[in-house]
Amino acid sequence: MGRGRQKAKHTKIARELKYDTYNVNYSALERELGHHSEDEYVDKWADQYSDEDEDETTPLSSSQA
Repeated sequence: MGRGRQKAKHTKIARELKYDTYNVNYSALERELGHHSEDEYVDKWADQYSDEDEDETTPLSSSQA
Protein backbone atom coordinates (compact mmCIF):
# COMPACT_ATOMS: atom_id res chain seq x y z
CA MET A 1 0.00 0.00 0.00
CA GLY A 2 1.37 3.41 -0.94
CA ARG A 3 1.95 6.21 1.56
CA GLY A 4 -1.03 8.25 0.29
CA ARG A 5 -3.48 5.39 0.66
CA GLN A 6 -2.03 4.47 4.06
CA LYS A 7 -2.37 8.06 5.29
CA ALA A 8 -5.94 8.25 4.00
CA LYS A 9 -6.82 5.04 5.84
CA HIS A 10 -5.32 6.35 9.09
CA THR A 11 -7.17 9.66 8.65
CA LYS A 12 -10.45 7.80 8.12
CA ILE A 13 -9.93 5.71 11.25
CA ALA A 14 -8.96 8.78 13.29
CA ARG A 15 -12.12 10.60 12.16
CA GLU A 16 -14.28 7.61 13.09
CA LEU A 17 -12.76 7.45 16.55
CA LYS A 18 -13.11 11.19 17.07
CA TYR A 19 -16.66 11.77 15.86
CA ASP A 20 -18.52 8.49 16.39
CA THR A 21 -20.69 8.23 19.46
CA TYR A 22 -20.37 5.00 21.32
CA ASN A 23 -22.97 3.55 23.64
CA VAL A 24 -21.19 2.79 26.88
CA ASN A 25 -22.90 0.81 29.61
CA TYR A 26 -21.53 2.70 32.61
CA SER A 27 -23.32 0.57 35.20
CA ALA A 28 -21.72 -2.61 33.84
CA LEU A 29 -18.36 -0.86 33.73
CA GLU A 30 -18.76 0.26 37.33
CA ARG A 31 -19.65 -3.28 38.43
CA GLU A 32 -16.60 -4.66 36.66
CA LEU A 33 -14.11 -2.07 37.89
CA GLY A 34 -15.66 -1.09 41.21
CA HIS A 35 -14.47 -2.34 44.56
CA HIS A 36 -17.11 -3.34 47.04
CA SER A 37 -16.26 -3.16 50.71
CA GLU A 38 -17.98 -6.46 51.51
CA ASP A 39 -15.89 -8.34 48.94
CA GLU A 40 -12.57 -9.41 50.37
CA TYR A 41 -9.59 -10.34 48.26
CA VAL A 42 -9.05 -14.08 48.30
CA ASP A 43 -5.71 -15.44 47.18
CA LYS A 44 -6.55 -18.75 45.56
CA TRP A 45 -2.87 -19.77 45.41
CA ALA A 46 -2.05 -19.00 49.06
CA ASP A 47 -2.47 -22.59 50.30
CA GLN A 48 -0.38 -24.16 47.56
CA TYR A 49 2.88 -22.29 48.19
CA SER A 50 4.61 -21.46 51.42
CA ASP A 51 6.10 -18.06 52.07
CA GLU A 52 9.81 -17.54 51.40
CA ASP A 53 10.39 -16.77 55.09
CA GLU A 54 8.90 -20.12 56.08
CA ASP A 55 11.18 -22.08 53.71
CA GLU A 56 14.21 -21.57 55.94
CA THR A 57 13.51 -24.07 58.70
CA THR A 58 17.13 -24.65 59.72
CA PRO A 59 19.11 -21.45 60.19
CA LEU A 60 22.80 -21.44 59.31
CA SER A 61 24.45 -21.09 62.69
CA SER A 62 27.97 -21.48 64.04
CA SER A 63 27.77 -25.30 63.69
CA GLN A 64 28.42 -25.01 59.94
CA ALA A 65 31.05 -22.26 60.21
